[in-house]
Amino acid sequence: MLLFDIVFNGNDSMYAEAEQAVNEAIAKYGEDKAVGFPDTAYTLACYYAETGTKITNLKEAKEALTYIKSIMTRERRLHDGFMSGVATALSAELIEAMKYIDGAQPYEAPYLGHMTDAQIRELGVPLVTGDIPGIAVIINAAPTVEEACALVKSYQSQGNFVCLVGGIIEQLKEANYKTGFNVRVFPVGENISSVCHAVSAACRTAMIFGNIQPGDKKGLQEYTFNRFRAFVNAFAPLDEKTVACGAGAIYYGFPVVTNDMDYTPSVPKSLIKQPKVEEFNATSLEARDIKIKITNVDIPVAFASAFEGEIIRRGDMQVEFDGSRVDCAELVHTCEMTEIEDHKITVVGPEVDDMELGSKNSIAYVVKVAGKNMQPDFEPVIERKFHNYINCIEGVYHTGQRDMQRIRISKDAFAAGFKIKHIGEVLYSQVKNEFDAVVDKCEVVIYTDPAECTRIRHEVAIPIFNKRDDRLATLTDESVDVYYSCILCQAFSPSHVCVVTPERLGLCGAVSWLDAKATHQLDPNGPCQEITKERVIDEELGAYEDVNEAVQKYSQGALEKVTLYSIMQDPMTSCGCFECICGIEPFSNGVVIANREYAGMTPLGMTFPEMASMTGGGVQTPGFMGHGKHFIGSKKFMKAEGGIERIVWMPKELKEFVADRLNATAKELYGIDNFTDMIGDETVAEDPETLVAFLTEKGHPALGLEPMM
Repeated sequence: MLLFDIVFNGNDSMYAEAEQAVNEAIAKYGEDKAVGFPDTAYTLACYYAETGTKITNLKEAKEALTYIKSIMTRERRLHDGFMSGVATALSAELIEAMKYIDGAQPYEAPYLGHMTDAQIRELGVPLVTGDIPGIAVIINAAPTVEEACALVKSYQSQGNFVCLVGGIIEQLKEANYKTGFNVRVFPVGENISSVCHAVSAACRTAMIFGNIQPGDKKGLQEYTFNRFRAFVNAFAPLDEKTVACGAGAIYYGFPVVTNDMDYTPSVPKSLIKQPKVEEFNATSLEARDIKIKITNVDIPVAFASAFEGEIIRRGDMQVEFDGSRVDCAELVHTCEMTEIEDHKITVVGPEVDDMELGSKNSIAYVVKVAGKNMQPDFEPVIERKFHNYINCIEGVYHTGQRDMQRIRISKDAFAAGFKIKHIGEVLYSQVKNEFDAVVDKCEVVIYTDPAECTRIRHEVAIPIFNKRDDRLATLTDESVDVYYSCILCQAFSPSHVCVVTPERLGLCGAVSWLDAKATHQLDPNGPCQEITKERVIDEELGAYEDVNEAVQKYSQGALEKVTLYSIMQDPMTSCGCFECICGIEPFSNGVVIANREYAGMTPLGMTFPEMASMTGGGVQTPGFMGHGKHFIGSKKFMKAEGGIERIVWMPKELKEFVADRLNATAKELYGIDNFTDMIGDETVAEDPETLVAFLTEKGHPALGLEPMM
């Protein structure tokens, strides 16, 4: 049988299954029944991206079948084969959508099914930075459980995101292999139709980050091919539907590697035969032109960004270090070159072996650095990276910072031989690797002796932290000579440019002015460039000729001008990976803020994904603005429209997170005590009428301000 015929037959089978699923749903619920995947603004994203038409009910799903059928042409030529692949993916999406009707939850752990918009946005930053080099989609069971685990581990250890479909999920379950979004191993579903959830992620990435307009088929194909670095591994035996799905994957630019040597012919650079499972990784990366940054860290467990989200439960914990209960600290300290012995790692106090199982202990680590280009301003920049570095260790969990960090080491990591000294190896190697332009020598001292930890915390660390805080408090937009551009996100959002100032960090929440300054020093030709601020147009708006020239240059002419402090006039663009989205609420004369983690409804009648869909991809949308959490308490937040007095609603969890800084700013600017008590949340109101009543009762200042529109 020719490859064309296999694809056509597989497409026919998937289409027939979709037609049956839609017809059965109509018979049960009627044509007006709502249809759509949860927690997304794009309903059925694959169909929406391809056609520009949203499917919102079963009648529209029925109409979608007509379109799908229309592209199922049967000439034995490349175009027809690819279109059948696309039709297979769209049919699969309809099959899966029918499972979610009426709020049904068709998947139970370890199966996860649909990926939310919030999860895709969360992946934005690591995809941009290369911490996630590629996306592997693995279909069917491997020849053995051992080979299944080894392949997934190989991708995971490189930082790749892994989607699983079919029998390999049960193989990992049998081996007690940890899976989940947090460890970047995402078991989608048992049936091949569930692969559409991986395709949906690619389509939404294009619309969210790339500003690819729904229905722009050519733009979508170019974006997924050039910017979404995905590939497929399909284990033998292949069948017609899997091969048809593979044709869709190849159409979007995702090569397929298989060990089925007989079922189909190979296609150069697209359908690749590889009989050795142990070679799947190298073959796949080469086919997708993915280059892995080699980071050799001499520790007995894996080290990769894929382990950043790993959580160590108390029952799985060997030991814990907890700064909220005992004295802990983490500190970078600049020294003279003569004061440091490079790569010296010292543990002062007991090792893990000497600590009781499940015990709570003290830890303080001082990373001494020296270099001719090192500046004290870079110390907190390096320090903030400790969280990422330590979390990248398989079996080790880190949260918090400064003198309030918590570290857990798992029983599995301990059994593999992980020790306290290995934390020092990680800190040394990563600081030297990432900050080599300013750090010439690095030495790590780790204290586990309780008395020494107390001394380091109170006599060394806290005085340094206080001195830094005093310094940071003096850093305002007015006190510096330059701002910085940041174009890291252009890997996914080609026209987006962030302008980072002391009082306005990057919208991803990960790049402060000091971070941008350090990045520029580390790489003078890199993503962060100096922007002068000498030619002021309007201080209230935060408009500068210098800034406008910079965004024109770094957006390749896509942007002409931006303001730094306005949501209404030439607001900053958004890439899609913002922590929060702010939008006008006209009834209250204020703005609503939702954070990425919030899954509920806002008084705008929109969820976070729906609000976020209003902007992104490097476009300006007056009335909506993506931003970081810490910007909320800034004196420059929406300064042109009245500032933080405009904030009328945000989720309770976010409100609590920003309360201290927001209340302090409100007190300083307006003399208002406990301003957050005046701000609504989901426990108070999810509709504008109830919100206005609450604001009126509290005497919220937004009600008396000039209208924004």
